[in-house]
Amino acid sequence: MPRPIARVLALLELLQSGGIRSVTELADRLDVDERTVRRYVGHLIDLDVPVESVRGRYGGYRLAPGFRMPPLMLSDDEALAVLLGLVAGRRVGLTTATGTASETAAAKIRRVLPERLRLRLDAVLGSLAFTTPPGAAATPESAVLLPIADAVNHHRPVSFGYTAADGRRSERTLHPYGIVAHSGRWYVTAADLTTGEDRTFRLDRISGVRTLPGSFEPPAGLDPAKRVLTGLATAPYRHEVTLRVQGTAEQIHARLPAGVAIVEELPSPGGADPETERWSRVELRVDRLDWLPAVLASLDRPFVIDRPDELRGLVEALAERLTHSARRSPPPPCRSA
Repeated sequence: MPRPIARVLALLELLQSGGIRSVTELADRLDVDERTVRRYVGHLIDLDVPVESVRGRYGGYRLAPGFRMPPLMLSDDEALAVLLGLVAGRRVGLTTATGTASETAAAKIRRVLPERLRLRLDAVLGSLAFTTPPGAAATPESAVLLPIADAVNHHRPVSFGYTAADGRRSERTLHPYGIVAHSGRWYVTAADLTTGEDRTFRLDRISGVRTLPGSFEPPAGLDPAKRVLTGLATAPYRHEVTLRVQGTAEQIHARLPAGVAIVEELPSPGGADPETERWSRVELRVDRLDWLPAVLASLDRPFVIDRPDELRGLVEALAERLTHSARRSPPPPCRSA
């Protein structure tokens, strides 16, 4: 690459790092005089790169917002980070419903990379394996995600159509507090003005978003992620389970995540060691109970089942199977002919 072109691209990379760069600083970094810097800036402007001149004592050049994104100048580490981010985002559902967007973005980045770097990145992506299968992500439409995110940011009310899990459709008006991505799904937590309650809505079930006039003040100390997890853990299911487990909330959540169980640490009895004798109350709402005994066994902590009685029988049955397996003698070794 001829040195003038290389220096023009180097100038662009310096400007992309942000802030105002003085002519003197740019001349020193590029090892040219100030007149040449101005000529290089002219080349960028000719290429429709939005370079803005700032006057004054602390003036210089900076990139101004424009309708066209300037060419990206990525280092090896930056290119790898972008491509891995696109791959991981697509796998865990951190994309919009336009499923091809991340693929076309990755293809555009690969197309402008030098061959040496492109081949190395292809080797990384080609050898990359995941230990968990991809989930069935329920991704939202861009036409839903973007206006709701803007309403959250500017504290504006919105209305939309919502389709519930049973297929019933309704119109909702709400004050959106925050957007949360959890287990391949996107949620918005909000005050539902239709019912007067705080609710959580799945973005993939929303359509026809409209931003309404006015504004609102979010509650102080708001934690949207915690609200979503609490909402998921308290959603109506077939079985309501209440347990007492000897352990802290952190220890219990290692096997029963916050989106599954609500854990409340109980006061330690007088004279008890709070580190070793701490008990917690655990509440779950589940459609099936058959998976719970194995999870409770994996906690390896004393527990008491308050309800339902059906869970007691399942725990006893698992204990009997484990005891039977532990007492089973190994088969005799096979004799070769």
